[in-house]
Amino acid sequence: MPATDFLGSSPASLAHFGRSLLSLRREQVHSISMEGSSLEAELESFQQHVTDRFLELSSVAHDNLLSLSWVGKLLDCFLCCQEEFRTIVRTHKAQVLRPPLDRMVSEYFDRSVKALDVFNAIRDGIEQIRQWQKLMEIVLYALGHQRGIGEGQFRRARKALIDLTIGMLDDKDSSASIAYRNRSFGRSAGSRDHYHNHSHGHNQSSSNTFHHRSLGHFRSLSWSVSRTWSAVRQLQAIGNNINPPKANELVASGGLAMPVFIMNSVLLFVVWALVAAIPCQDRGLHAHFTIPRNFSWAVTLLSLHERIMEESKKRERKNSCGLLREIQQMEKCARSMNELSDSVQFPLTEEKEQEVKQIVQEVSQVCDALKDGLDPLERQVREAFHRIVRSRSEGLDSLVRPTYAE
Repeated sequence: MPATDFLGSSPASLAHFGRSLLSLRREQVHSISMEGSSLEAELESFQQHVTDRFLELSSVAHDNLLSLSWVGKLLDCFLCCQEEFRTIVRTHKAQVLRPPLDRMVSEYFDRSVKALDVFNAIRDGIEQIRQWQKLMEIVLYALGHQRGIGEGQFRRARKALIDLTIGMLDDKDSSASIAYRNRSFGRSAGSRDHYHNHSHGHNQSSSNTFHHRSLGHFRSLSWSVSRTWSAVRQLQAIGNNINPPKANELVASGGLAMPVFIMNSVLLFVVWALVAAIPCQDRGLHAHFTIPRNFSWAVTLLSLHERIMEESKKRERKNSCGLLREIQQMEKCARSMNELSDSVQFPLTEEKEQEVKQIVQEVSQVCDALKDGLDPLERQVREAFHRIVRSRSEGLDSLVRPTYAE
């Protein structure tokens, strides 16, 4: 009822109108309060989920840290966090369009696109490990199915492990050692989802090469990154200026600046851990994490960072081309065979034959782990790549074409 209808009305009618107006204001205040409470619960839930996921990752036994199965769980963690963050951004489009959140979300998308090059490089590293796997399988074939081990079989196995050692040294010392293959992240030439890399100077960084059109309009000519690409430089580019939100930024964003900071930190850690584990060009672990330990999720993330750094400093790992547990096992098999070959004579004594069989058993275990783990890991890398592209497309769509009126 319009307020003008109460002109000339009785005092009782005016009192009723006043009570109605007061009730309306209370409902508005209650609605705003409920909305704020709901957002706060949503943000707390997101932080708790990140905490729980990294707590599970950090509870891994020492022997399984940086194994293929653990790296797979790390990517699962990232995909879950990314999907939950994507939902938050979509749900709160109105806030995302306003400063300072619009800038923060845009910067996250830029960092995530830089991570695409890392996923490309990791895919190359997985392919390199497959080549080493074939050499391990030669050892298994030469020595694992023989009742009596002859000199010819032993020499063949030893040569395969020597080739493995040389390949690992070449991969570590040469930033261009990985073969560059014309393999696409896209499903097929006729697929809707394509990704396209354009060169930009000497560094084909995805951050400068992916141009937003709409979902499904990215293309990639190959899996591989530029020969001049550097994992160290890319990690530095991703990690630049990741700082906790200031108090005024939290207030202005309604608290939404915090999940953006969390995702920036999670993204940096995940690509850093992948570079630590998997062979890639110009590896390095010098990324800087500026995360206060008063965040529950930060404690477990930083704990994992410290454990991986400690692993990298061990004498037997310093010259490794990657910290992946299965790479360490391959290196151990090659060393054992090399040490054994210095003292072996044919025909083998029973003692030496048992030593060879022990090496063969270790080789068999590594081959089984690689057979079970490499394909799923590659699928997860592919999925992470596509999820980032889709999320960025949706995010830019919401920033450029809002679906509501102010």
